[in-house]
Amino acid sequence: MGPERPDPCSLWQPDGVHASSAVIYPERFAWSDNAWKGVSLQDLIVYELHVGTFTREGTFDALIPRLEALRDLGVTAIELMPVSQFPNDRNWGYDGVDLYAVQNSYGGPHGLQRFVDRCHGLGLAVLLDVVYNHFGPEGNYLREFGPYFTDRYKTPWGEAVNYDGPGSDPVRDFILDNARMWLDEYHLDGLRLDAVHAIYDLGARHLLRSIKEAANDVAARKGRAIHIIAESDLNDPRLMIAPERGGHGLDAQWADDFHHAVHTVLTGELRGYYQDFGKVEHLATVLEQPYLYAWDYSPHRDRKHGAPAPPELAGDRFVVCVQNHDQVGNRARGERLASLVQSPAQLRLAASLLLLSPYVPMLFMGEEYAEEHPFPFFCSFSDEHLQQAVREGRKREFADFDWHQDIPDPCAEATRDAARLSWSWPEETPRAGLRRLYRDLLSARRVWPALRDFTRRPTSRIGDDGTLIELVRGNESTLHVYFNLSHRPQSLPASAFDGSRSLLFSSESATYAGARSTSTFEGNAYPFECIAIGPAAWQALG
Repeated sequence: MGPERPDPCSLWQPDGVHASSAVIYPERFAWSDNAWKGVSLQDLIVYELHVGTFTREGTFDALIPRLEALRDLGVTAIELMPVSQFPNDRNWGYDGVDLYAVQNSYGGPHGLQRFVDRCHGLGLAVLLDVVYNHFGPEGNYLREFGPYFTDRYKTPWGEAVNYDGPGSDPVRDFILDNARMWLDEYHLDGLRLDAVHAIYDLGARHLLRSIKEAANDVAARKGRAIHIIAESDLNDPRLMIAPERGGHGLDAQWADDFHHAVHTVLTGELRGYYQDFGKVEHLATVLEQPYLYAWDYSPHRDRKHGAPAPPELAGDRFVVCVQNHDQVGNRARGERLASLVQSPAQLRLAASLLLLSPYVPMLFMGEEYAEEHPFPFFCSFSDEHLQQAVREGRKREFADFDWHQDIPDPCAEATRDAARLSWSWPEETPRAGLRRLYRDLLSARRVWPALRDFTRRPTSRIGDDGTLIELVRGNESTLHVYFNLSHRPQSLPASAFDGSRSLLFSSESATYAGARSTSTFEGNAYPFECIAIGPAAWQALG
């Protein structure tokens, strides 16, 4: 007999990853969401959050009082960073080792059920970030139970999971049953699959396809919408192409090129993978197609990268952002965009690019009011050697970006504490103005017909130096959106105006703490201003 270990399929680890498993009965929870049908892809407004830092308490129950504010903002789906049991009480969640157990410090299984049930009562879907490409290093006892790992592949974070080698059938079942559990027993509305490019499977039926088939089964039985969304840096449309055409059939994918193009144009950062971006023309391209690199030469990779997204993959198949946990937290100090741009006008422009794009927008917690608290990486491993390995690994990760700042100790409790949201936007401040802008544009996505059309259409670079981008949305070109990416005013084309169109939105409206103090519109765009012009009958914002 070997040492006692937690059950690898444990639903509840009340004393952590090394302790005994507890028996619970999730099916006994009194759900009140029997009429819930979910949220369609076209209606998704995703809000990514980390349970442990969204509130001071860091629990599911503490999240619940803030849900109405997110709903009223215009959010339709909460995306939780991973909640599977990890060591101790501080972690992003990507070091989970008990995939079936809900993190004890967050409130455990019943806490998650209460949270999901309340979300559905408010009309909010819940998506969960799950990690199937690796397991965390502490408390990982799976090797003692079967051939869960393989040395035929490598991942940046740990041993690769055995999805296609000898003895892999039970391993695949272990993962597929986990996906079914979240969707069925916890009533979740979808899964975000972390870094699927590190899920190595050369079998004839890829694990991703099997996950989607499992989700389809639950959706059919429950009669509600369920979405499987992949994160990948491969710019590979096969993730979403139907299986009968050689794809995996997933519902949507994170499209990071959009973030990179916006970030580099507004901040000027061009190190690391950002060297592939930084031009206004790049931003214009990602407003009409999700991949900037579609079998094009990538200087960062020193090779051709990506493939074109076929026209049948409309904009609602791609989730885009201007901030997320990776792009904020994987900086040396976890700085948010508000700390990197030169002016509030640039933040308002970034929000406008996101919310007026022909894609599904995702907000990262706090961006709607320019949260100033950072979101650095943090963890709470017990082993001192593992702690030091994490510290050294973070330093190596930042080398390509030439970030020489003091790096907060990822193992220190203070690093987690510094990441907690302020949840504050005092009136008569740019933060309050920015939040009103998010609220108004999210409302426009519901009521302006052109923003319900996810057809990807060509953009134009106009103006003397090509730094004014024109984006057309809707059938019959009903909405014209102009983004001024320069430090000087620029005249809009005369063709933008006729008797049927008027100014619907300005990111520089005084309502949003911008520079336009009157209702007079001179036909030009201020520096870093977004202007939307459309049918006079439509509701104007601001």
